[in-house]
Amino acid sequence: MTSAVDVQQVTVTYGSTVVLDGIDLQVSEGAAVALVGENGAGKSTLLRCITGLQQPSDGDISVFDAAPGRGSHFWQQVATTVESPSWYQGLTVREHLDLVRVVNGDDPGDGHIDELCRALGLTGLSDSLPITLSSGQRQRFLLAATLVRPSRLLVLDEPEQRLDSRIKHAIAAHLRSYVEAGGTLIMASHDDAFRVGVGADEVLLTRPES
Repeated sequence: MTSAVDVQQVTVTYGSTVVLDGIDLQVSEGAAVALVGENGAGKSTLLRCITGLQQPSDGDISVFDAAPGRGSHFWQQVATTVESPSWYQGLTVREHLDLVRVVNGDDPGDGHIDELCRALGLTGLSDSLPITLSSGQRQRFLLAATLVRPSRLLVLDEPEQRLDSRIKHAIAAHLRSYVEAGGTLIMASHDDAFRVGVGADEVLLTRPES
């Protein structure tokens, strides 16, 4: 099976602090993987390296046989919640989601946005400005803006955060369908039930020894 993500001996250090120490990870196309482990084990750092938002101190990473984060072609294939989002002033929740569909060559009226908004409990917030949303609502909006994009690889950092059980179940089902349709998923998660609902294989990260 073709590899979507290949991580070889990746090390990340901050000064004298080692965050990741010689990590290897191979994720096949059409697979779902959940990074698990205690806080400080380097889950978010590894996701940032996979998306090219952070350069490892040592080691190699390829995504679809190319270096991550390089150019528009990479971001046409990869959607992520790893980076902190920014909003366009004056655009509503729905207008943001419409824009994401349009710039990626899709029809915002094809029903996909409506489906995601129902699943995420955003239907009643369509006319709201993102700046007015609560932290939980912003989490749901960020997920919608990521999932509404066409992609071959989803890289999600704890997508279950601040979601109630009903919405967690709906998002787990959506992610499972994404993978069943051929997409690849790498996520960090602290929720075993959510991981099982997605059908993701567990990869345990541990803090490097001092």
